[in-house]
Amino acid sequence: MQGVEVVKVDDFKYLGSTIQSNGQCRKEVKKRVQAGWSGWRQNHNVWHNASVYNKPFVESFEETPLLVAVLTYMGYGILTLFGYLRDFLRDWNFEKCHVAKERDEQKDFVPLYQDFENFYTRNLYMRIRDNWNRPICSVPGARMDVMERVTHDYNWTFKHTGTVLFDVINMGSYNYLGFAENSGLCANAAVEAAMKYGLGVCGTRHEIGNLDKHEELEKLVARFLGVESSMVFGMGFATNSMNIPTLAGKGCLILSDELNHASLVLGARLSGSTIRVFKHNNMQSLEKLLRDAIVHGQPRTHRPWKKILILVEGIYSMEGSIVRLPEVIALKKKYKAYLYLDEAHSIGALGPGGRGVVDYFGLDPCDVDIMMGTFTKSFGAAGGYIGGNKELIDYLRTHSHSAIYATSMSPPVAQQIITSMKCIMGEDGTTLGQERLCQLSKNTTYFRRRLQEMGFIIYGNNDSPVVPLMLYMPAKIGAFGREMLKRNIGTVVVGFPATPIIESRARFCVSAAHTKEMLDTALNAISEVGDLLQLKYSRHAWPSDEETNHFSYLDSHQD
Repeated sequence: MQGVEVVKVDDFKYLGSTIQSNGQCRKEVKKRVQAGWSGWRQNHNVWHNASVYNKPFVESFEETPLLVAVLTYMGYGILTLFGYLRDFLRDWNFEKCHVAKERDEQKDFVPLYQDFENFYTRNLYMRIRDNWNRPICSVPGARMDVMERVTHDYNWTFKHTGTVLFDVINMGSYNYLGFAENSGLCANAAVEAAMKYGLGVCGTRHEIGNLDKHEELEKLVARFLGVESSMVFGMGFATNSMNIPTLAGKGCLILSDELNHASLVLGARLSGSTIRVFKHNNMQSLEKLLRDAIVHGQPRTHRPWKKILILVEGIYSMEGSIVRLPEVIALKKKYKAYLYLDEAHSIGALGPGGRGVVDYFGLDPCDVDIMMGTFTKSFGAAGGYIGGNKELIDYLRTHSHSAIYATSMSPPVAQQIITSMKCIMGEDGTTLGQERLCQLSKNTTYFRRRLQEMGFIIYGNNDSPVVPLMLYMPAKIGAFGREMLKRNIGTVVVGFPATPIIESRARFCVSAAHTKEMLDTALNAISEVGDLLQLKYSRHAWPSDEETNHFSYLDSHQD
């Protein structure tokens, strides 16, 4: 890629050691920083195009060690063999079968269940199902209370013991700014809204479900995003799945990142458009698809596409990576395509003002045609929004299925969003919002750096509060979740089909509500479990505090 330079660790050690005494050296380091200082990490996907980025863009995706990959495949192979053995025993009634299956009189019909997914569920997923759907009985804040449950039939059914695990450190919720609270300014405002408006609207926006709170919220969201107009919806998933079909249809081309969320994938499929997938965050792959689309047009007829729509996310929730938005916008302008940006995880969590990935890169919001996001993460509420120019929003109000047929957003939820958004913007008369944004950034940097120093393989961007820690082997998925809960740490472990089958991981979500003491407690537990389960797979040394100080010096001495 043009404008990209990989700087090796040895170069930085030498240049960093002489930076304060050699002005020419400082200029050379600065030149390399602008050209891509993130490339000093070996076997990490780090790119930086100086022509479109105004600061370093650091992402790490360390390659899976060969031995770990082989053992992971062997683990799944052994589980599969034993799965077929157990299915054989079930067929001959040697083992009781708890799973739903086709009745004998339906054997000639089209199968109701997909064979592999059903096989995977009953033989692999069920063995570790106790790590999911755990009931909590408190606010999902920095700490939470978890109801204890037991199973006597290998996770097919659960019984609650009546015991509650108190003050479990919550490292799994999307509560990035800590607004998921049952006390304080937001909670009090939501209670007042509930007393005035009730809990439900019982109607659509087109009927008697349009409240002044909805109008106020939409104006506030448009001002927050820096766009002409916006529209809010009661469900984040439906914001994507029901609005993409409104924006694209037959004769249109959708270019989708291979790691896009299921709501984007569903919306693209429902639209009836032609869908082509490009490699994750790979601009060469995206440009090739755009170029081919322009040159060849539609299949068979070769007519020009009615519309080309690029679908990307701000922060990818399973990878922790940030979209390379400046390059996407450059390609979009070059080939006259449209850009749909899903900021579900990035809005409120990135940027100096918490305005998402556009704010993070210092870009013009007008360069993004459709700005989508949800209120379910940083705002501690529910629902989603779409922002853009007035013509776009007016079109959605009259054509979107989610706008016409879905019940309006609950008034207390709307008030929660209004209060938290004004807090982030500083319009509540306090600096609480800015303090939380700064705290989230500090917590993210500290948590990621400590995990890297411990020797874990973690994915994603250095500024992303979503931190995937690689587990790989199937047996370690369940073991990690159980061992962490024993140490009073609530975590989310993820496997197939949410991830590739050999890339199982634990996903941590850092919050501004976490104190340093909480993070240290969690990190100590992670390190202990990592030693127990042998999860410290990383083969690379990470920079010392001295080297990190050189980078900080560079950031503070730009000419």
